[in-house]
Amino acid sequence: MPLARTRTLLGLAAASAAVLALAACSSGDGGSGAGDAEGAGDAYGLVKAGTLTVATEGTYRPFSYHDEGSGDLVGYDVEVAEAVADKLGLDIAFQETQWDAIFAGLDAGRFDVIANQVSITPEREEQYLFSEPYTVSRGVIVVNEGDSSISSFDDLEGKTTAQSLTSNWYELATESGAQVESVEGWAQAVALLQQGRVDATINDQLTFLDYVKATPDAAIEVAAETDDTSLSALAFTKKKPALVDAVDEALAELKDEGVLAEIGEKYFGQDVSE
Repeated sequence: MPLARTRTLLGLAAASAAVLALAACSSGDGGSGAGDAEGAGDAYGLVKAGTLTVATEGTYRPFSYHDEGSGDLVGYDVEVAEAVADKLGLDIAFQETQWDAIFAGLDAGRFDVIANQVSITPEREEQYLFSEPYTVSRGVIVVNEGDSSISSFDDLEGKTTAQSLTSNWYELATESGAQVESVEGWAQAVALLQQGRVDATINDQLTFLDYVKATPDAAIEVAAETDDTSLSALAFTKKKPALVDAVDEALAELKDEGVLAEIGEKYFGQDVSE
């Protein structure tokens, strides 16, 4: 056989062996983390392969806001999303979006998930997929420290509470027989309570925990809480069931490892994931 032909055949054999070796590396378990993340991105249908793109407001303290010192995006929801992305071996990119436009952006495929204390409701479940809840909250009656006259919602009969007239807490207060003093929000309600101008205020447990974490000297306490809970979770379109399954596994691991509890302690002084 001519020498040139022999060299050509040897070259083709070597090239074929190299291609097979590369294919084996790419499909095996020993691939790099980046390769795994990119493959996961394909499986999850991510906006950008290897990156979890997360919508959040960035103006919703203590869940999603900018640190006054560093200017960094921080918050309970931000850290939960970061921990989930880390578990999945993905980079993370936040897109700050106003609440009024956040679901439209999800529908349009601008991001993969919303992390912004999205409550699970029957109406939303008809249109979206949700992860397992990572925040559990209840309604609470807040009174001045040492006030033993209120220990249940029945005790609000004939009492005065401070409530925003557009909130569901206003409805609960009136249903419980309370007289309602109209306020614009939590800060004004607490001020009236501490001044002794109202007997109590009803609000979300997380709002109370955030306030006492930031104001530890505040002489207020929880007198009673609702049986019903509000569950918040990560929200996805119905096109991403594989991503939801993976996120649920990540959240379960973060819960078992105590990571969710640590994040809750950091922002609320206690675990708020259950």
